Amino acid sequence: MNPEERSSAELGLGETIAGLDVHRLGHEAMATVFEVIYAHEDGGYARQAAQAAFDLVDRLELELSRFIASSDVSRVNALARGRATRVSPETMECLEISRRMYSLTGGAFDISIGTGLETLELVPDGFVVRARQDGVRLDLGGIGKGYAVDRMAELLDEWGIHRALLHGGFSSVLALDAPPGRGGWPLTLTMPGAAGDGSRIRISARQMALSASGTRKGAHIRDPRTGRPVQDRAAWAVLTRPGGTDEDANEDWRDAVRSPATVADALSTAFMILPVEGIGDLCRRIPGLEAWVVRDGGAGATPLHLGPGRARGG
Repeated sequence: MNPEERSSAELGLGETIAGLDVHRLGHEAMATVFEVIYAHEDGGYARQAAQAAFDLVDRLELELSRFIASSDVSRVNALARGRATRVSPETMECLEISRRMYSLTGGAFDISIGTGLETLELVPDGFVVRARQDGVRLDLGGIGKGYAVDRMAELLDEWGIHRALLHGGFSSVLALDAPPGRGGWPLTLTMPGAAGDGSRIRISARQMALSASGTRKGAHIRDPRTGRPVQDRAAWAVLTRPGGTDEDANEDWRDAVRSPATVADALSTAFMILPVEGIGDLCRRIPGLEAWVVRDGGAGATPLHLGPGRARGG
């Protein structure tokens, strides 16, 4: 899966991670490295659980990557007008979340990059996607890693692994319960241009999803509504997972309960495009959502913080 372009806007483990009694396992997939960092009394059992989670990521890549000719997404991209194809339940769920994020952000997050996401007919009961026009081209690079991280967390929960931090290349991060004796997992958000002397925001993360988006020199994220490239901006979405279950949640925000990393991925991409007023509106509408936005992208840039203030600068 083609990785979303990132700038020096970065998420990373805090310096105090070395003092924690945790284990780390990594796995290459989706053009990045996924990691499971966990605290568990039975190391062998936890390693088996982590390997099962990595196997799940590999299967999802086979379904979601537009670079694999036999994938669900490639078959959707090949559909002519009036034709349909069956997809896996996971692909259907990812497409449904993408459609809702498209609507929520006014088209700023669009996995079709302006080629007609709204013209695809999704039939969830039969796991069928039907094209109402030619030429729709999907790319899940801006949401696929977050979706994989969410499904990994779901699997680890089934194995009884609750104290863990998962990430896909540190652009998509999900903190579950904290390691023993700690209130959360120590994470840092690094500002663009921060070459040792730039500002960093420190977060103690528990039941929280985080995602970073940005632009690199010579590479662009484009506004799917206009086709124009976005330059000199970086954005982070921080989403504290609502309590309860997806059945208990308000229908509009059920995705944030079941798939917080997926939602954070979509929103950090949208934050690259939306005006500050639009980002602030989303932070007011979605419980637990915070945004950090750097608008000029240069060294020493001051990040703008929007949201309820659960993240703490440092």
